[in-house]
Amino acid sequence: MGRFILIDVVAALALSFGWYAWFVRYNRRRAGNVLQWVQAACLGKGRIADLRWQASSSRLKATLHLSSRWFEDARLTIRLLPRPLPVQWALSRWRQQQETLTFEADMGFPPGFHLDVIHHRWSGRSGAKTSGAQKSTSTRAWTITRPGPVILTTKEDWPVELNPVVNALASWRDKDFVGVRFNSTSPHFTATVALENLSDQKAASALLGLFRELAASSSAKQH
Repeated sequence: MGRFILIDVVAALALSFGWYAWFVRYNRRRAGNVLQWVQAACLGKGRIADLRWQASSSRLKATLHLSSRWFEDARLTIRLLPRPLPVQWALSRWRQQQETLTFEADMGFPPGFHLDVIHHRWSGRSGAKTSGAQKSTSTRAWTITRPGPVILTTKEDWPVELNPVVNALASWRDKDFVGVRFNSTSPHFTATVALENLSDQKAASALLGLFRELAASSSAKQH
């Protein structure tokens, strides 16, 4: 009996170690691909350095050296699902946590304002209809329109210099930001985007282009 228990314990330990090793490798490979796309998107004007893995390879911090007049001391943080730890991974899946990339940097022209942009999107659909209701609505003429961006703000008025920033964010319909922050103190610019929006070098290039556009918009009054 004791022999079988020992075999079960050894098998469970081997399975746990195999799970951990496999998903540590998976997370590192996934984050490595993202960093390669970001560095390639810099077109030789950026270099990834100082990689530091944390939290059982579910969080990676790195420095991005950019030869850009817009950003200084740029830092990247990649947050992945804690796949190597089964219980934490199951909880993160149940909570529907996102994998994200966070870009932080100081700016050559710090913004003279503080702005937090939190992006939410709602969608809905009609509920189930009875057969009679379906018959009565099947002949109804529907008019479908695509609305423009809707901005909910906590301020009745905002400074004029915020208009270029808000317009740049509102026009970027293809990227779902988790959050964007401008601050007059370090770090001056922080943006978090879902990793599912970074699938290749082209997507990373478009994202860095938007970062530069936002930086230029926020400091337009200082030029």
